[in-house]
Amino acid sequence: MGRSRDPKSLPYRPCVGIMLLNSEDHVFVAQRINAPGAWQMPQGGIDKGEEPRAAAFREMEEEIGTANAALIQEMDHWVSYDLPEHLIGVVWKGKYRGQTQRWVALRFLGSDDEIRIDTDEPEFDAWKWVEMADLPNLIVPFKREIYKEVVAAFRHLVS
Repeated sequence: MGRSRDPKSLPYRPCVGIMLLNSEDHVFVAQRINAPGAWQMPQGGIDKGEEPRAAAFREMEEEIGTANAALIQEMDHWVSYDLPEHLIGVVWKGKYRGQTQRWVALRFLGSDDEIRIDTDEPEFDAWKWVEMADLPNLIVPFKREIYKEVVAAFRHLVS
Protein backbone atom coordinates (compact mmCIF):
# COMPACT_ATOMS: atom_id res chain seq x y z
CA MET A 1 0.00 0.00 0.00
CA GLY A 2 1.59 3.26 -1.07
CA ARG A 3 0.70 6.74 -0.04
CA SER A 4 -1.97 8.36 -2.15
CA ARG A 5 -0.03 11.64 -2.39
CA ASP A 6 3.55 12.41 -3.18
CA PRO A 7 5.02 13.99 0.00
CA LYS A 8 6.65 16.69 -2.13
CA SER A 9 3.18 17.83 -3.21
CA LEU A 10 2.15 18.51 0.39
CA PRO A 11 2.44 22.08 1.71
CA TYR A 12 4.57 23.29 4.58
CA ARG A 13 2.89 24.09 7.90
CA PRO A 14 3.29 27.80 8.80
CA CYS A 15 5.00 27.96 12.17
CA VAL A 16 6.72 30.35 14.54
CA GLY A 17 9.91 29.50 16.42
CA ILE A 18 10.95 31.24 19.62
CA MET A 19 14.50 31.84 20.82
CA LEU A 20 13.89 32.95 24.39
CA LEU A 21 16.95 34.54 25.99
CA ASN A 22 17.32 35.12 29.71
CA SER A 23 19.26 37.96 31.35
CA GLU A 24 22.46 35.89 31.14
CA ASP A 25 22.02 35.37 27.37
CA HIS A 26 21.19 31.69 27.75
CA VAL A 27 18.49 30.13 25.58
CA PHE A 28 15.42 28.27 26.84
CA VAL A 29 15.05 24.68 25.62
CA ALA A 30 12.64 21.98 26.69
CA GLN A 31 12.59 18.21 26.28
CA ARG A 32 9.67 16.70 24.36
CA ILE A 33 7.39 14.43 26.38
CA ASN A 34 8.12 10.76 25.61
CA ALA A 35 11.26 11.68 23.64
CA PRO A 36 14.27 11.59 25.98
CA GLY A 37 17.08 13.72 24.64
CA ALA A 38 14.83 15.56 22.15
CA TRP A 39 15.40 19.16 23.24
CA GLN A 40 14.01 22.12 21.31
CA MET A 41 13.11 25.77 21.53
CA PRO A 42 9.37 26.53 21.76
CA GLN A 43 7.56 26.58 18.43
CA GLY A 44 4.08 26.14 17.09
CA GLY A 45 1.63 26.69 14.30
CA ILE A 46 0.52 30.11 13.17
CA ASP A 47 -3.27 30.43 13.10
CA LYS A 48 -5.02 31.71 9.98
CA GLY A 49 -4.77 35.51 9.94
CA GLU A 50 -2.29 35.59 12.85
CA GLU A 51 1.01 37.46 12.62
CA PRO A 52 4.19 35.54 13.59
CA ARG A 53 4.94 37.89 16.50
CA ALA A 54 1.47 37.38 18.00
CA ALA A 55 1.78 33.63 17.46
CA ALA A 56 5.12 33.65 19.30
CA PHE A 57 3.63 35.12 22.46
CA ARG A 58 0.58 32.84 22.26
CA GLU A 59 2.70 29.73 21.75
CA MET A 60 5.05 30.71 24.55
CA GLU A 61 2.09 31.05 26.92
CA GLU A 62 0.62 27.72 25.76
CA GLU A 63 3.87 25.77 25.97
CA ILE A 64 5.71 27.23 28.95
CA GLY A 65 2.98 29.03 30.90
CA THR A 66 4.25 32.58 30.49
CA ALA A 67 4.51 35.28 27.84
CA ASN A 68 6.55 37.62 30.03
CA ALA A 69 9.01 38.64 27.34
CA ALA A 70 9.90 41.45 24.99
CA LEU A 71 10.61 41.21 21.28
CA ILE A 72 14.28 41.66 20.41
CA GLN A 73 14.33 40.72 16.73
CA GLU A 74 12.42 38.79 14.07
CA MET A 75 14.25 36.94 11.30
CA ASP A 76 13.63 38.68 8.00
CA HIS A 77 12.89 35.46 6.12
CA TRP A 78 11.19 32.09 6.48
CA VAL A 79 13.15 28.85 6.86
CA SER A 80 11.75 25.42 6.03
CA TYR A 81 12.46 21.79 6.76
CA ASP A 82 11.05 18.50 5.52
CA LEU A 83 9.97 15.77 7.89
CA PRO A 84 11.80 12.45 7.67
CA GLU A 85 9.89 10.06 5.41
CA HIS A 86 8.70 7.89 8.33
CA LEU A 87 6.91 10.88 9.91
CA ILE A 88 5.16 12.18 6.78
CA GLY A 89 1.53 11.18 7.04
CA VAL A 90 1.91 10.58 10.78
CA VAL A 91 2.24 14.04 12.34
CA TRP A 92 -0.13 16.95 11.74
CA LYS A 93 -2.78 14.50 10.48
CA GLY A 94 -0.72 13.93 7.35
CA LYS A 95 -1.48 17.39 5.94
CA TYR A 96 2.10 18.71 5.71
CA ARG A 97 5.52 17.68 4.45
CA GLY A 98 7.32 19.82 7.04
CA GLN A 99 7.27 23.33 8.42
CA THR A 100 8.12 26.78 7.19
CA GLN A 101 9.11 28.84 10.18
CA ARG A 102 9.49 32.49 11.10
CA TRP A 103 11.82 32.80 14.08
CA VAL A 104 11.73 35.52 16.72
CA ALA A 105 14.18 36.30 19.48
CA LEU A 106 12.57 37.34 22.75
CA ARG A 107 14.08 38.54 26.03
CA PHE A 108 12.55 36.78 29.05
CA LEU A 109 11.56 39.45 31.58
CA GLY A 110 10.45 37.18 34.39
CA SER A 111 12.00 34.76 36.84
CA ASP A 112 12.43 31.04 36.38
CA ASP A 113 9.56 30.27 38.76
CA GLU A 114 7.14 31.76 36.20
CA ILE A 115 7.97 28.97 33.73
CA ARG A 116 5.36 26.21 33.90
CA ILE A 117 5.66 23.30 31.50
CA ASP A 118 2.80 21.49 33.26
CA THR A 119 0.29 23.31 31.08
CA ASP A 120 -3.23 22.17 30.13
CA GLU A 121 -1.78 20.32 27.14
CA PRO A 122 1.86 19.67 28.14
CA GLU A 123 4.43 19.13 25.41
CA PHE A 124 7.56 19.02 27.57
CA ASP A 125 8.74 17.14 30.65
CA ALA A 126 11.93 19.10 31.43
CA TRP A 127 13.52 22.42 30.60
CA LYS A 128 16.82 24.28 31.01
CA TRP A 129 18.83 27.30 29.87
CA VAL A 130 21.72 26.58 27.48
CA GLU A 131 24.41 28.41 25.56
CA MET A 132 23.25 29.51 22.11
CA ALA A 133 26.18 27.74 20.44
CA ASP A 134 24.98 24.40 21.87
CA LEU A 135 21.53 24.54 20.23
CA PRO A 136 22.30 22.67 16.97
CA ASN A 137 23.64 19.70 18.94
CA LEU A 138 20.49 19.40 21.06
CA ILE A 139 17.88 19.30 18.30
CA VAL A 140 16.76 16.25 16.33
CA PRO A 141 18.93 15.79 13.22
CA PHE A 142 16.27 16.75 10.66
CA LYS A 143 15.97 20.23 12.23
CA ARG A 144 19.71 20.79 12.76
CA GLU A 145 20.27 22.98 9.67
CA ILE A 146 17.38 25.24 10.72
CA TYR A 147 18.91 25.65 14.18
CA LYS A 148 22.29 26.52 12.66
CA GLU A 149 20.60 29.21 10.56
CA VAL A 150 18.69 30.58 13.56
CA VAL A 151 21.87 30.72 15.65
CA ALA A 152 23.67 32.53 12.82
CA ALA A 153 20.81 35.06 12.55
CA PHE A 154 20.71 35.79 16.29
CA ARG A 155 24.35 35.21 17.32
CA HIS A 156 24.98 38.96 17.55
CA LEU A 157 22.39 39.22 20.38
CA VAL A 158 24.65 37.53 22.93
CA SER A 159 27.97 38.69 24.26
